[in-house]
Amino acid sequence: MSSSNYRIGQLYMISKHSHEQSDRGEGVEVVQNEPFEDPTHGQGQFTEKRVYLNSKLPSWARAVVPKIFYVTEKAWNYYPYTITEYTCSFLPKFSIHIETKYEDNKGCNDNIFDTELKEQEREVCFIDIAYDEIPERYYKESEDLRYFKSDKTSRGILQEGWRDTHDPIMCSYKLVTVKFEVWGLQTRVEQFVHKVVRDVLLLGHRQAFAWVDEWIDMTLDDVRDYEKQMHEKTNIKVCNDEQEHSTTKPSSLDDIEIHDKAST
Repeated sequence: MSSSNYRIGQLYMISKHSHEQSDRGEGVEVVQNEPFEDPTHGQGQFTEKRVYLNSKLPSWARAVVPKIFYVTEKAWNYYPYTITEYTCSFLPKFSIHIETKYEDNKGCNDNIFDTELKEQEREVCFIDIAYDEIPERYYKESEDLRYFKSDKTSRGILQEGWRDTHDPIMCSYKLVTVKFEVWGLQTRVEQFVHKVVRDVLLLGHRQAFAWVDEWIDMTLDDVRDYEKQMHEKTNIKVCNDEQEHSTTKPSSLDDIEIHDKAST
C-alpha cells in the first residue's frame, strides 16, 4: 500500500487490535485522544493510553511488579512523522522512545534517522510482514500474507521477493530506544523489550494489510469515528473487567499496601 493508504489503515488496525487484545482487566485503556498542534511539526493528534499487561510479562518480571501493573503510552501523530513514549511510574528508570517516519519506498533509505542518531550506535532490523516468523500465539491463517489476497484491491499474494515486485509499496521506519537503568537487569530487560517491540510491529503491520478490505474505502473522518467507537468499547471492556478483578483484592488501603509489599 502507499503511505497515504497506511495513514488510515494504521488507525483502523490499532483500534481493532487493541479491542481484540483487551480482556480480563488487561489491555488498552484510552485516557486522552485529541487534536494537538506543535510549533515544529504542525497539526497532529495526541493520544494517552494505559496498557495493562501483567499476565503477558515473563515470570522473572512479574516477580518484581505489582499485581495491577500498567505502562503509560503517549503518542504524538504528525503523520508521516510520529513520536511514541512508554513509561511506568513503578519503574522510573524504564522508558521506551520510538520515532517513526513513513516513506513510499522499499526500505532503502539508510540515512532517514541520521539527524536523530548523530553518533549513537544502532542495530538495523528489517521486518518482512509476510515471511518473518511470528509467535505461535499470534498466528491466524486469515492473516497469513503468504496466502492472503485482497478482494477489493487485488493486492497479494505476497510471494518470496514481494518487496521487489509489488507496487504500491511503503516502509515504516522506526527508531526504537529502550532504557532500563537498573544494575543487574539492564541488558536482560532491554533485550527483552526490543524483542517484544519487534513482535508487536510485525503483528500490527501484518494485520494492517490483512484487514485492508475492511478499511480501504474509509476516509480519515470515517476512521476517526471508528477509532472513537472502538476506544469507548475497549475502555468499557478493560475497566469493567478491572473493577471485577479488583473486588477480589484487599478492600482497605492498608491491606493493599501490605499485599503489594508481600508480592514484591
